[in-house]
Amino acid sequence: MTALAPALQAFFTDRLITQRSSSPETIAAYRDAFRLLLRFASERTGKQPFELDLGDLDAPLIGAFLKHLEQDRGNSPRTRNARLGAIHSFYRFAALEHPEHGHTIARVMAIPTKRYERDTLSYLNRDEIKALLAVPDTGTWLGRRDHALLALIIQTGVRVSELTGLRVGDVHLGSGPHIRVLGKGRKKRATTLTAETVNVPRAWLKERQGQPDEPLFPTRQGRPLSRYTVGVIVAKHATAAAANCPSLQAKRVTPHTLHHTNAMLLRAKGVDIATIALWLGHERTKTTHIYEHADPALKEQAIARTAPLGAKLVCV
Repeated sequence: MTALAPALQAFFTDRLITQRSSSPETIAAYRDAFRLLLRFASERTGKQPFELDLGDLDAPLIGAFLKHLEQDRGNSPRTRNARLGAIHSFYRFAALEHPEHGHTIARVMAIPTKRYERDTLSYLNRDEIKALLAVPDTGTWLGRRDHALLALIIQTGVRVSELTGLRVGDVHLGSGPHIRVLGKGRKKRATTLTAETVNVPRAWLKERQGQPDEPLFPTRQGRPLSRYTVGVIVAKHATAAAANCPSLQAKRVTPHTLHHTNAMLLRAKGVDIATIALWLGHERTKTTHIYEHADPALKEQAIARTAPLGAKLVCV
């Protein structure tokens, strides 16, 4: 038996599941990356996947694999980098378990991520938020559920995976109202509910009447909503809202758009970047700085501070 097979098994079972308690989404993404890599390596070397060794997955082969992802499979640089991130994570683990392959591992770890042009940050302004929240038919159970769901994302900034994981018992409406969220990296945090925000889950919980371990936003059958279904709900109501708010027609509204919207609302209120990072569950404030670059008001303030005295300010 080669070193690769047991190393991969230990990486998934010991490292990701036991030691890091990685989310099912992370494990699935890493699994898919290695499925593609092993298939590519098998075709390139002529060996069966179980015959491959760490020495076969060297830097030239990994480089060829990344090129294959972009040119043959049409993957974006972002997806290419995510696959490389999975490979780097495995090789960091393998470096401790198999130092005899240190040279090969070091060369693979030296493969850099690819730079790419980031998309313009998309978020909703206040008129668009009002139009979106006015769409769900609150005369029906599904409409009230969808209204509460949309409002909670916008007002707390939870990610879609965090939203689908919320249980009835995660909502606390007493002193210091908040929701308990299980975020990226299985990290727990408490997101405060403001006086305005707290009315949304309070009304929904009164109707929901669920047990503490039941999903906060269920299907009609009582099962948790999937990430895909939440995306469909958001897109459906955004399309309907565009009829009364034309600016929405030019935007692709997703759950992540609403996540960004919350951050921009906080920024507009003057909340500092470090606090927003904690609020959204960002591990590094570097991730949160995109909201500074996206805020036109901050740019206008910067221009005002640097303009010569007496100069007339023109904003375009």
